[in-house]
Amino acid sequence: MPFDHNHHYHPALLRLLPPGPGRALDVGCGDGRFARKLAAAGMTVEGIDTSAEMITRATSAGSPGPGTAEYRRADVTTDPLEPEAYAYISCLASLHHVPFETVTRLRDALVPGGVLAVLGCARPSRPGDYARELVAVPANLAARLIVFAGDRLNGGPDPVAKAPVHMKFPPLTDVRRDAARLLPGSTVRPLVFWRYLLTWRKPADHPAAG
Repeated sequence: MPFDHNHHYHPALLRLLPPGPGRALDVGCGDGRFARKLAAAGMTVEGIDTSAEMITRATSAGSPGPGTAEYRRADVTTDPLEPEAYAYISCLASLHHVPFETVTRLRDALVPGGVLAVLGCARPSRPGDYARELVAVPANLAARLIVFAGDRLNGGPDPVAKAPVHMKFPPLTDVRRDAARLLPGSTVRPLVFWRYLLTWRKPADHPAAG
């Protein structure tokens, strides 16, 4: 039953796109599924991932247009990123693979007014977080059953490539604290299905701008 928690939040992430075409960077792009949606929205997309297999799969899938999507194997913690180059940077379930301070590299790669959108994984740390996890269990089961039934009616599920998974998650309190320190003005919103959404828009007068 291939219900995917990250894919479930693609529409919410796409609603954060700034107006007009522009360049986008998808960090930890995996098989390129979200990068292709960015390209379909008109963005010129660069997808990066440390997995050679995922980059091969993403490249072979092509690009739906009207924008374009290209992929390369890269490590966001060490490989250079062009400064002030991207109107939108996405990071889906990959930030916990690297030090949280990596967001400063993404911050500096945004144009003034650009948006950073992180769909992250974290451990609960407040009573409300634990309550949300309890709600997620039956909701997750119901979503999986709905997807399974739909797949059966439509001839079976499409094959889904699985990227390498790192299961060590930071506490959500650490995410909130570090986001406030490194990305002043950012918001961290806990979500169902064991995810949070961190969003930040780079101010025109940010010290790294210009």
